Amino acid sequence: MNSLFVAPLIVVTAFSCKDKNNKAGDSMSLYPESGTTYKLGEEFKIFVKTADLPDSIQYYADGRLITTKKDTSNISLNTSDLALGSRVITAKVFFKGKEEEIQSNITVLTSRVPQQFGFNVIQTYKHDISSYTQGLEYHDGIFYESDGEYGASSLRKVSVDGKVLKQIDLDKRYFAEGITVIGDKILMLTYKEKVMFEYDKNTFELLRTIPYNHADEGWGLAFNGNIIYNTDGTNRIFKLNKETYQPEGFIEVYDDKGPVNYLNEMEWIDGKIYANIYTSDLIAIIDPKTGEVESYINLMGIRNDAVEDESQDVLNGIAWDAKGKRLFVTGKKWPHLYQITLKEH
Repeated sequence: MNSLFVAPLIVVTAFSCKDKNNKAGDSMSLYPESGTTYKLGEEFKIFVKTADLPDSIQYYADGRLITTKKDTSNISLNTSDLALGSRVITAKVFFKGKEEEIQSNITVLTSRVPQQFGFNVIQTYKHDISSYTQGLEYHDGIFYESDGEYGASSLRKVSVDGKVLKQIDLDKRYFAEGITVIGDKILMLTYKEKVMFEYDKNTFELLRTIPYNHADEGWGLAFNGNIIYNTDGTNRIFKLNKETYQPEGFIEVYDDKGPVNYLNEMEWIDGKIYANIYTSDLIAIIDPKTGEVESYINLMGIRNDAVEDESQDVLNGIAWDAKGKRLFVTGKKWPHLYQITLKEH
């Protein structure tokens, strides 16, 4: 992310009712009505109210066929089968060979109160204070780091003791954002330039420039071996194809208070997404299936030393040593990187 701004951590928005002919003429309605809100795990009824008996009705949730009915009796759907956020319920109603389609938008929220974690610092390492850290990963004893800002962006290979082993600088028109390692390649986002860069992991040779058109901004990346996860500063996490780098869906992230915005740098750790929340001291631990925030790690007070620019004092950067089970965190232009463990509050 480019510039620091003060904003509330959690933004609760009004849910819009985007309705595709919820009433088809005056003769047909779909229930639940648009704007209805449910908690994750809650069961609800879906049915079509119509004056004429249809031949059949097909019911869909987010484009996935649920069932087909020969009458207008209701069906039950449990929200545990849905992701959090705005979900589209569709009914395709067939009358004597003709088809009518009606839709309703519902919102699925979580009632789960996130578990709270603090931290213990196990080890402190040097970190280059010139690096405006955007992405951070640990592989085979080496940190891979992307460094942002216009005119100062770079991709780096860094030793554990903080020595920069290899660095390439980006053209000044690009603002480097998050990175992730995918096999022998590194994928890098740019902030507002609408492109991604694919590099050779070992040589840092630029292999491909890929269009980035599914979001206005690029923020963070993580990879679980099959899916690339991509944040854009909202509460959405896009799921990208690991070969084409193009989106194949997304999840929306919520806690018990509402949507969790400003999701930034990420790491995949033991089946969960760990995400920095920009301008905060929090890391959210997210269920990748539902988008539910299961826990928060509060890192307030981890940095005790001065930074060169206090206005840019932002926690950002999560790396995971999968073999050694070590968790590392740092911040933009921080003088240190920290190995931590979690402790329950």
